[in-house]
Amino acid sequence: MPQRVAITGASGLIGGALSAFLRERGDEVVRLVRRPATAPDEVQWDPAARRLDPADLAGVTGLVNLAGAGVGDKRWTPSYQQQILASRVGSTATVATTLATLADQGQAVRLVSGAAVGVYGDRGDEVLTEDSAPGTGFLSEVVRAWEAAADPARDAGLPVAHPRTGLVFAPDGGALERMIPLAKAGILGPLGNGRQWWPWISLRDTVAGLAHLLDHPEIQGPVNLVGPHPDHQVDIARELGRQISRPALLPAPAFGIKLVLGGFSDEVLTSKRAVPQRLLESGFAHQDQTVASALRWVLAQRS
Repeated sequence: MPQRVAITGASGLIGGALSAFLRERGDEVVRLVRRPATAPDEVQWDPAARRLDPADLAGVTGLVNLAGAGVGDKRWTPSYQQQILASRVGSTATVATTLATLADQGQAVRLVSGAAVGVYGDRGDEVLTEDSAPGTGFLSEVVRAWEAAADPARDAGLPVAHPRTGLVFAPDGGALERMIPLAKAGILGPLGNGRQWWPWISLRDTVAGLAHLLDHPEIQGPVNLVGPHPDHQVDIARELGRQISRPALLPAPAFGIKLVLGGFSDEVLTSKRAVPQRLLESGFAHQDQTVASALRWVLAQRS
């Protein structure tokens, strides 16, 4: 049966692709926007002021919350770190309290509220499932607060899932946006020692996974939204170089990466061997089982 799904962050990389995916399969999409609504499918909200009119979500059966300042968009100055945290906690709390109000009125809405594998911190070769303990570091603290902000919806008895997304490989934007030009120049080799595990996932599997969570409200709590087989960073770089006929040669020392990327360097230098245990147990099938498949799809879409 077609659903009526509200999406925050619908103009972003994942939100835009998810909107198109849901519409293509017959769902109705309501986009929550911070500016005045200008289209029939838009509803204005103000997460910074914690304002979202419950009446604007009439008939909504599911809500996917993807709002938040991009972690890779700018250098992590103290002020931008605060923006990363506040934007996620504020938007999630606004959504959760509004859905709790609707629950009191008899309208039950499935909440799929974004998170990230950054919650696990730097864990070396440890295999990380949804039952693994959180790690340390800034992003771990952000994700824990981000997920906790959905408690009002949980406390109201609503089904809440937290897709902990990995590095999204997409034709435009995402983790490959900076990697492909470097690979074409032949200068994308190991980052640091290159042995850190990267929990990648293709954009098409990301949106299919989010739709799967909408369709299965029995899946609750954290869900690792990653590919089935994480890879070492150096192996991903080599595969990308192979597919574009540019060998990955030159290593980038850790101190140089930290100088260029600031705090975000932790995301490319730390190791998170996360696996999608709950997704697989629920019957989800990835289209891209290997990083080679994901990269082929991305490069085909770019050509």
